[in-house]
Amino acid sequence: MSEFLLHDEPVKQVYLDANATTPVLPCIADVVSHTMQICFGNPSSPHITGIQAKHLLEQTRQKARTVIGATNGDILFTSGATEGIQTAVVSTLINAKKQSIKNPVLLYGATEHKAVPNTLKHWNSVLDVNAQVLAIPVDSNGILDLDFIAEHINNALMICTMAVNNETGVYQDLPAIEQVIRSRNKNVSWMVDCVQALGKQALALSNTTIDYAPFSGHKLYAPKGIGFLYIRSGSAYTPFIAGGGQESGMRSGTENLPGIAGLNKLFSMLLDKSDDTFKPISILNSYRSQLQSAIKDTFGDITFNHDFAYSVPTTLNFAVNDLTSKEVIDLFDAAGIRVSGGSACSTGASTSFVLDAMGASKWQSENAIRLSFGPAATQHDIDDACVRIRALKAILQANCLIVSDSTTPQQEVCALGLTQFRHQGACSWLYVSDDKYAVIIDPIVELIPRFEKIANTQNLTISAVLNTHLHQERESATHLLTSVLASRVVKGEVDALGWPLNAESISLANDVLEKVATPGHSKDSVSYLLKNSNGETRYCFCGDLILPAGLGNTSLIGGDAKAMARSILAISEQLNSTSIICSGHDYQQCFAMNWAVQQNQTPLLNALVSGSISVDEFTIQKQQYDASKQVNNTQLCGYVNALPEIDTQQLNFDDAKAMLNTSDVYLIDTREPYEHGANNVAQLFNTLDEKTLNIPLSRMANAVFEGQLSKNNKYILLCRSGNRSKIAASNLMQLGYKTVYNLSGGLALSN
Repeated sequence: MSEFLLHDEPVKQVYLDANATTPVLPCIADVVSHTMQICFGNPSSPHITGIQAKHLLEQTRQKARTVIGATNGDILFTSGATEGIQTAVVSTLINAKKQSIKNPVLLYGATEHKAVPNTLKHWNSVLDVNAQVLAIPVDSNGILDLDFIAEHINNALMICTMAVNNETGVYQDLPAIEQVIRSRNKNVSWMVDCVQALGKQALALSNTTIDYAPFSGHKLYAPKGIGFLYIRSGSAYTPFIAGGGQESGMRSGTENLPGIAGLNKLFSMLLDKSDDTFKPISILNSYRSQLQSAIKDTFGDITFNHDFAYSVPTTLNFAVNDLTSKEVIDLFDAAGIRVSGGSACSTGASTSFVLDAMGASKWQSENAIRLSFGPAATQHDIDDACVRIRALKAILQANCLIVSDSTTPQQEVCALGLTQFRHQGACSWLYVSDDKYAVIIDPIVELIPRFEKIANTQNLTISAVLNTHLHQERESATHLLTSVLASRVVKGEVDALGWPLNAESISLANDVLEKVATPGHSKDSVSYLLKNSNGETRYCFCGDLILPAGLGNTSLIGGDAKAMARSILAISEQLNSTSIICSGHDYQQCFAMNWAVQQNQTPLLNALVSGSISVDEFTIQKQQYDASKQVNNTQLCGYVNALPEIDTQQLNFDDAKAMLNTSDVYLIDTREPYEHGANNVAQLFNTLDEKTLNIPLSRMANAVFEGQLSKNNKYILLCRSGNRSKIAASNLMQLGYKTVYNLSGGLALSN
């Protein structure tokens, strides 16, 4: 198992994502290995080795019957639950083509694993069944709407429900569902996804009218690639895989005997009353309570997304009210604690469809954390997890993510200078001066809790909360954030964009912030220039007038290409080659670009500023450019030139470690400070702390301007997976830092 560093000490990972997959238990792995090397026969072979293999296969089938309470019906070995679902759906729909229902429907629970509705829709189309596919609503507890089932069940060809939900652990009342189904429709096919129920709930399938029940081995300590499907006697069946006729002709292909042997051992452990590997519900409930307390003690303001009374004890789904799921997961991951944001099969989704169906708030759905453990967890495992989770509190406090206890010393300011905050491509900017005065520009509603936390933990005085224009494409958060931070905001009347009335500038220690009217993107667009004592512009907050490597659009109400051209010309006179352009959107994750690079990457902009085209020519060329690129204004909110492809130099861990022995080579950790604080990467690379810099993407613009980096040095950039560091490396190369390397695969693939 990989080692990670928490407070400079090597630690093992704490795995709390059992609903995604479980490690194979050592005793099961031994059986699998033995079968692969010793009992490797083909169950279809007639010789003794084959007979022994066949005996193992059939013995496992019988044990499966006992475990799930299936005294009759078929047990079919599959590659996993997805194949079982396909088999059930295809068998049902082929049989349904013989029926004549006027308005056929296919029903599935709104919180089902995506494998179910996607399979229904796929085969409904492929087999030309043309049934209406309907999601059964759930209440706030995730319980299926029985009235909806009763309303539609007479026209149903199939109904799919699940025993236990994979994201929330919510279990359904199967007897109640059965009563509603069978009191109205004796013949409808009923599939119950039992993947998350195995080992957590008692099952007696032969005492039910469930037609199909798929299971998967890797969710309960057996290998991946093996599962089984229960099929009730008399239920429709069509082989999903045809071929050599294995499994009595029901599923062709040589059986996965090592996987089946793993199931055999698993079933033996479940059936052995003297084996205490799998814990009873009372102990699992105790485990959940301990983890719940550790989470609350560490993060404070927590919302649990499911009622524990309706869920199995091995799943906790929650949101930290002032932190995003990315922040929480990144922190956990840096500390070697593995959790997830929901179903592993839904990675990349912005919200949880399960929580959406339950009526959870957008914040809960977007920022859900799923912590899950298996029924074979030990008290030692839980104790270790709780200690490790509580150890994160100090890191959260040190990085201003939670308020320190009153007994702890005053926290240092964590955000001096410029910080970029992003949400789905939109940017907010925070600038904090040395005397702890701050301005917030283009705040985003979703980031209000983050700004509130920063202001409170760092005792900031908010000089102004500003917009660069009255946003038409998203809700403006200026007034709401000003209200939330009322006790910290400098009092006084402001205009519609938040600028103090009758003020020519805002003082921020040795700098001043000035407002400049820059119409074009919209009629009311302005830019804010942060200038030093010499009157030189350090940062230009231009909203959507100029975007990284591109120009803002003019499709909003009041937008005007000529006005935009004049605004760019006017503002360019107050910029120098090192001025940093801070845009209101950052689709390409450029963090920011200095004025010299900005002009070079935007041909129209460069031509306009250099005087090679006039304002009128700019307008015509911009229209031609827009037409040729066929840009969708609504989706992009701007006409963005793609940045030239930068071929970042990749290093593996060993090469990076060796290179750090050279005096002019430095390590840049592009993760957030709270991730950096959770493990000591300097120790991992056997280098000095002084040669390790923590500069996240959100602070990269500040680092460039403040001179934290030298173009004479060589830099190796890293993050968790290599993605953030690759973006940062590319951006630094754009800015003229030539000797920049990216750690390929990040810390995930490091030794």
